Amino acid sequence: MNPQDFQPHHFLWSFEDGVATVTLNRAERKNPLTFDSYAELRDLFRTLVYVRDVKAVVIAGAGSNFSSGGDVHEIIGPLTGMDMPGLLAFTRMTGDLVKAMRGCPQPIVAAVDGVCVGAGAIVAMASDLRIATPQAKTAFLFTRVGLAGCDMGACAILPRIIGQGRASELLFTGRTMSAEEGERWGFHNKLVPAETLLAEALAIARNLADGPNFAHGITKTQLNNEWAVSLDVAIEMEAQAQAICMATNDFRRAFEAFAAKQTPRFEGD
Repeated sequence: MNPQDFQPHHFLWSFEDGVATVTLNRAERKNPLTFDSYAELRDLFRTLVYVRDVKAVVIAGAGSNFSSGGDVHEIIGPLTGMDMPGLLAFTRMTGDLVKAMRGCPQPIVAAVDGVCVGAGAIVAMASDLRIATPQAKTAFLFTRVGLAGCDMGACAILPRIIGQGRASELLFTGRTMSAEEGERWGFHNKLVPAETLLAEALAIARNLADGPNFAHGITKTQLNNEWAVSLDVAIEMEAQAQAICMATNDFRRAFEAFAAKQTPRFEGD
């Protein structure tokens, strides 16, 4: 796939300088997700595994909100009329979006403003970094509609970001986490003014894109895979992963650049 040629139907896409920007684009409804947008986002992140020209991704919402989650009329309503096989197919499909985001090697930077709730909060959670505005309001609302907080990997991923107790509170109550709480707890990497949010997120993504892309993919893989292994196993996994990175041309070029007191040029090979 040539990143310049991709034409999604359910969100906006742009690509420049190695960075792809995905914009949820239903600002009048606070950028809700639908059956089709879930599936298209899942397919996009699965495809990015094979697109070396894309070196980092920014995901944002149009207007002054990130995402209001699953559309009440286009998703929640139809779900109440589905049988169990249909419901399970849906929940597996939405979970596959998170698997695809975690599985793609490119770092994903979420630019979070305003409403970031339900599945929107999950998309932010599944990203690698989160930059937010002071107006960001994040809530895992599932319990508010009679559902469990264990949606799309929330019970696995959220405690690892903010801790078990804080995640338990948010997932049991569905209450809103303020931007200040989110930064203090480690959910948001930093807070920036709304008018500079996208520029800040793009700057971080471009900095990552200029780095050792192959090695970044290895780092992301290890961050995922080391959740449930012993320290001894993790150290051995990292020894093997780092040895692979040491065999790359990026590693050799970096040494040569540092020896010559020059800035290294990383090409992802």
